[in-house]
Amino acid sequence: MSSVELPRLGQKPFIALVDRANRVLQTHMVREMHKHGHPEIKQAHNAVFGTLQSEGSRSADMAHRAGMTRQSMGEVVREMVALGILEMRPDPQDGRAKLVTYSELGRHAAADGYQHLRDLEERFAEEFGAEEYAVARDVLARVADVLERWDAE
Repeated sequence: MSSVELPRLGQKPFIALVDRANRVLQTHMVREMHKHGHPEIKQAHNAVFGTLQSEGSRSADMAHRAGMTRQSMGEVVREMVALGILEMRPDPQDGRAKLVTYSELGRHAAADGYQHLRDLEERFAEEFGAEEYAVARDVLARVADVLERWDAE
């Protein structure tokens, strides 16, 4: 059996850069939450904080938005309910479904997280310059849009 030589790009692949930035941001957010008095927050919880709408969401919808299985999201949600961060109640639109909402502790944690995200945005704009940072944000958004369009074609 002959060995196939793997092609090299000559530079770090874009997907690797995006993945590293995502992992560092996710880890950074958890550390900041711990510093702000939320030691119960874990990296897996970021999927919930990033997808739970303020009026509440169904776990299946959150899983879809996070790009994970319903079972995985359900496991994270149950853990966060046990920690007192989330609550589950009947969905008023569908009595068979449950709506995931923040508890009082969860609302405080989410508010601290969103404030930190606003602070990060300001710091990035200062670090890179507002114009350059705006271009970086625009390019990332457009990359996702282009890939979704290509997948739909």
